[in-house]
Amino acid sequence: MGVVNVTPDSFSDGGRFLPTDAAVAHGLHLLAEGADLLDIGGESTRPGAHRPSLDEELDRVVPVVAALATAAPDAVISVDTMRAAVAEAAVAAGARIVNDVSGGLADAQMLPLVARLGVGYIAMHWRGHSADMQTRAVYAEVVPEVCRELATRRDAALAAGIAPERLILDPGLGFAKLPEHNWALIAHLDQVIALGHPVLFAASRKGFLGKVGRPVGADPRPADHRDVATAATSVLAALAGAWAVRVHDVRGTRDALDVVQASWAATGGRPSTATPDGTPDGAPGVTADGTPEGLADGTTDTDRERLFFHPRFFLHGRD
Repeated sequence: MGVVNVTPDSFSDGGRFLPTDAAVAHGLHLLAEGADLLDIGGESTRPGAHRPSLDEELDRVVPVVAALATAAPDAVISVDTMRAAVAEAAVAAGARIVNDVSGGLADAQMLPLVARLGVGYIAMHWRGHSADMQTRAVYAEVVPEVCRELATRRDAALAAGIAPERLILDPGLGFAKLPEHNWALIAHLDQVIALGHPVLFAASRKGFLGKVGRPVGADPRPADHRDVATAATSVLAALAGAWAVRVHDVRGTRDALDVVQASWAATGGRPSTATPDGTPDGAPGVTADGTPEGLADGTTDTDRERLFFHPRFFLHGRD
């Protein structure tokens, strides 16, 4: 999943892609680099960020979604928003997935809207808005607490009428999490996957990666120097069974995941996801309408492993 930040204040590339033309060009570049999905967002969720107005977010996001949906009609576009009004406008413009970092907590209309629209929905673990979320990074045991809270959002989404096969979960790395919390969740990602839905892994360029290998007390590496660490964590997530990874540097991460895939294919440790004619072979994916190919009713443990143990997922059209 390639990231297109249409914001003036993103921690990783603030302002570079705020103009619509620049954002569209960047999205097309990410697709050419190997992205299977694009995530378009008009609100920075970095710690301490201030929220744009509804009109500002609409003006940033909707033209980009519409232009990319026209320029790349086969691409699956996700809109990164906590606002139901933005989600509705973006879906009308061509988005097929709503990526809501609040898991429906920021806007009471979000879950009913997504259920009515019938699009894919990503629910993230969230404890509050960016302005003060790091004050909420208090856990007795982070992994079981995050899983319990995320399960609550899962249940709320299902109760609102969102189809189980359209629901994706995200443990929310960096959101009300200290570095040690993030690493614990990475180490135990299988427990998030055990909640029964595809898992989106989003560690790209986040602050805890900037501290890897740095002396105690030293400044972290700048955001654009964290792509190798991002690729490494993406591999860990793939090995754990993540459905997709959300990244800024698509090419580097794609290469890293393809190395894992090539190794699996060569050693027979895991089946290749490509047949000789290049078509998908049992790999997890997302259908053309945004539905993740995750755990359907009646799947066995073998099916579960087949669906999730791939570093790459493919997009399948629907007749």
